[in-house]
Amino acid sequence: MKIVSLKIDDSIFGETEKILARLKKPRNRYINEAIDFYNKMQRKQILEKILKKESGIVKADSMSVLNEFEEIDYAG
Repeated sequence: MKIVSLKIDDSIFGETEKILARLKKPRNRYINEAIDFYNKMQRKQILEKILKKESGIVKADSMSVLNEFEEIDYAG
């Protein structure tokens, strides 16, 4: 396990402390879960951007192939 020192805005810290008191959860566990959740969300957004980009590339190729098939169909 790694030790990390960080600065948290006072308002965020205060809200976190109120939530932790209600949840009866250690601050360290709560912060680990929050970072894990945020990492998953970021990975999904990164994947979405990659898929959109690749989808655009495939779309252009697909339209080209479709046009070629249409030309073949009309020629026959």
